[in-house]
Amino acid sequence: MASAAPFASPANAPLRRSPPPPPRLRRFHTFSRKLRPAPAAVTSKVEPDPAITDCQVTTGGPPAAAGAAPKLLDDSEIEPRGVRDYIDWSRDLVRPDGGPPRWFSPLECGSREKGSPLLLFLPGIDGVGLGLIRHHQRLGKVFDIWCLHIPVMDRTPFEGLVDVIERTVKSEKSCAPNKPIYLVGESIGACIALAVAARNPDIDLILILANPATSFRESQLQSLSVLLDVVPEPLHISIPYFLNFIAGNSLRMSSTYTGSELSLSKAAWGLSESLADILPCISFLVDILPKESLLWKLKMLRSASFYVNSRLHAVKAQALILASGRDQLLPSHEEAERLCSALPSCRIRHFKDGGHSIFLEGGIDLLTTIKGAGYFRRSRQLDYVSDYLLPTPDELQKTTEQYRWIDLAMSPVMLSTLEDGKVVRGLTGVPLEGPAVLVGYHMLLGLELGPLVTRLFLERKIHLRGIAHPFMFDRASELLMLDSSSFDGYRLLGAVPVSAANFYKLLSRNSFVLLYPGGAREALHRKGEHYKLFWPKEPEFVRMASRFEATIIPFGVVGEDDMSEILLDYDDLVNLPFYDILDKRINQDAVRLRTDATGEVGKQALYPPILSPKIPGRFYFLFGRPIETRGRREELRDKYKARQLYMHVKSEVENCITYLKEKREKDPYRNILPRLLYQVAHGYTAEVPTFEL
Repeated sequence: MASAAPFASPANAPLRRSPPPPPRLRRFHTFSRKLRPAPAAVTSKVEPDPAITDCQVTTGGPPAAAGAAPKLLDDSEIEPRGVRDYIDWSRDLVRPDGGPPRWFSPLECGSREKGSPLLLFLPGIDGVGLGLIRHHQRLGKVFDIWCLHIPVMDRTPFEGLVDVIERTVKSEKSCAPNKPIYLVGESIGACIALAVAARNPDIDLILILANPATSFRESQLQSLSVLLDVVPEPLHISIPYFLNFIAGNSLRMSSTYTGSELSLSKAAWGLSESLADILPCISFLVDILPKESLLWKLKMLRSASFYVNSRLHAVKAQALILASGRDQLLPSHEEAERLCSALPSCRIRHFKDGGHSIFLEGGIDLLTTIKGAGYFRRSRQLDYVSDYLLPTPDELQKTTEQYRWIDLAMSPVMLSTLEDGKVVRGLTGVPLEGPAVLVGYHMLLGLELGPLVTRLFLERKIHLRGIAHPFMFDRASELLMLDSSSFDGYRLLGAVPVSAANFYKLLSRNSFVLLYPGGAREALHRKGEHYKLFWPKEPEFVRMASRFEATIIPFGVVGEDDMSEILLDYDDLVNLPFYDILDKRINQDAVRLRTDATGEVGKQALYPPILSPKIPGRFYFLFGRPIETRGRREELRDKYKARQLYMHVKSEVENCITYLKEKREKDPYRNILPRLLYQVAHGYTAEVPTFEL
């Protein structure tokens, strides 16, 4: 596979070409440190993929030429890579040529869209620069990727490496001042990224830090230099800690491992592949980490850790830390928490089964992680609409997996209304052409979201973009969650913070927008408030919808009272001792909405309700007759007429709820036991019947 792994200088590379390399290295370009544009024909043979937009996914319409999103690759389109590929591809790079550190760009990363941000990969202690080999193809669709290669015998000190990266960053920033630059670093590469950020607080950098070596002082690596002195070469590589630089969990690094359940044959193949990789790993480690180089890099790790920790206060850049739970070299889990508390704009994603070389392991998709954390942007400010990347089928499946338990327990019934007013089973009454605004009742804790989003996508190929509470996007809110990635799925599916600007942008792109006028007051209602709407008096969405001639689709949903009962609501919790401390942290000013509203609508306080589960009943959805605003723009400028339409939409939602509450009483399969018996008799994939329409 090594022969199929070409490398190239990045277009407009900031480093001058070194003397011609030996014939064995002519399939990629090497560079010295001086600035000079590289040849432009490096990636010209790679044709960009057709771009698609929200419109194409939701309506099947043609893609828009402006602001189009790239078609991302899913797992079926990606050639699987493993540690064996990493070794094979690296052998040419690690041959000594006497050159300095340099940049290269794999040609398989050349299908990016125009205007893609620059991503600089800073390797760990191996220095090869191919640590992202499993991610090249997907990252290469949306980033201009340059990888740093540090030759085996290079003795550039840590601050010298920081200088190299800093010059590149400044040069590229002068060429594209409005685009961010991504620094993706692992281990010591993460230290380099932090050092560059500390020295350049005014440059727009986004740091992706995998198992940073800033914790070197607390690691066992610090004491291993003494052990290395007494172990002869090449036996120094047999020390278990060093094998973890690459080998780690070899099964997770096999090309067959994707993180999902493997078939018996694939698992057996992955095991045999991982066992076969052990000897090549050891041999390769001898090549890239001879004893002299290893001693030098341990010394550099020590100086890097000291240098960066003394300058953390100067880091202002956005940072996303990827922390492995089974890192045998560094205490990465604890270090991530420390760095997060020290950096003002930092978030963490934990990978409890990950090892030190996390990028070489399967089951971890770097682009999905960046998207889920809300860290992908093309300009200085994140635009939740234009910067959004559509989910791949794999991302969609993994994101919706968490809602499967609702489908299994509640067997949702989907009903819709045709233009003539007839209610039918299924979603055929939901129009396929956007823009459209789905307006409805927000069930307790938003439990209806999973079935709503997944069924519309699977049955009608409609991709909903939800208008969501800012709590789901706030860093301080994330720190309150047990799992820091709790809201990543919503961001992957396209949720945007509530604002008139985001609503406007979504409608302008022919999107299907999910809107809950009742907001948090409805989703976190009190005892005895089931199915009560808490809509504001002003017709907030009607005028905007009419401006873009959007279709308004009212809908109702019932079944929350068939699933749980509220034991303690907000009124109960505020009377508990010390709850006011948590209340202040949750309902900080950054996430408050409708502070100027009066009455119940103004009570938008967030809180964790204490629930008592019930024997599962059933969820019921009814989408009302679509309401057209086409041709009514001038008419709905009138406040009175806009308010009339607003009240009509609200009454339609209430009618949908009333209809479902009455009809579910006649459903013989409302309780879980009859549904289970039906599925036993007809198969668990069979659709369970419901009441007569």
